[in-house]
Amino acid sequence: MKKGIIVGFLITIVIIIITIYILLYNKIYIKNYYTNEDFNIENYISDTDKDGDGIDDQTDILENVRKYISTKPKYKSKYYSTGYPDDEYGVCTDVIAFGLLGAGYNLMELVNEDIIKNPNDYNITNIDKNIDFRRVRNLKIYLDRNAITLTTDINDIDKWQGGDIIVFEKHIGIVSDKRNKKGIPYVIHHANPYQLNYEEDFLEYRDDIVGHYRIT
Repeated sequence: MKKGIIVGFLITIVIIIITIYILLYNKIYIKNYYTNEDFNIENYISDTDKDGDGIDDQTDILENVRKYISTKPKYKSKYYSTGYPDDEYGVCTDVIAFGLLGAGYNLMELVNEDIIKNPNDYNITNIDKNIDFRRVRNLKIYLDRNAITLTTDINDIDKWQGGDIIVFEKHIGIVSDKRNKKGIPYVIHHANPYQLNYEEDFLEYRDDIVGHYRIT
């Protein structure tokens, strides 16, 4: 009698495991993330194609950010005479810089030009083209002056689009086109040497958002 109960129990467990596996395999049981379509939010398409590659800037920025993080850069703050890191390392601002560079926006040149024209806004004693564009503080000033400023309310979900730029008090990232079950977007960023994933759902736990921008 006991043997039959044990066998029946084991068979039930096996069936449950197989069922869960099938559901997971077909993405029926758990949906890892959501998109604009799930919330009836229209995808924003920029009317600008800075580099003339046939891809609008908003989409281009997001695609190039993903290309950059696919290289799995290691986190380390270093100075480069090339301006842009030319090795396997990077910091949070490099996610933005390489994403925009691939879409035709050279932040090293653009930020430097803006600093030279508006030195009082940046309050920089020694201008250094190679590093100024890799500082969060400077990027926020540049974006305040040159980008479209949008809401910082994460619950206003239809105002957030993949390819937007989000600035925190001491950090910066790119808004993902992935969303959590509430519609709040993920962020593509590079925060520290111990970060496991470059694309994360964490905005609900941050209270230090100071800027949200769109290039075009």
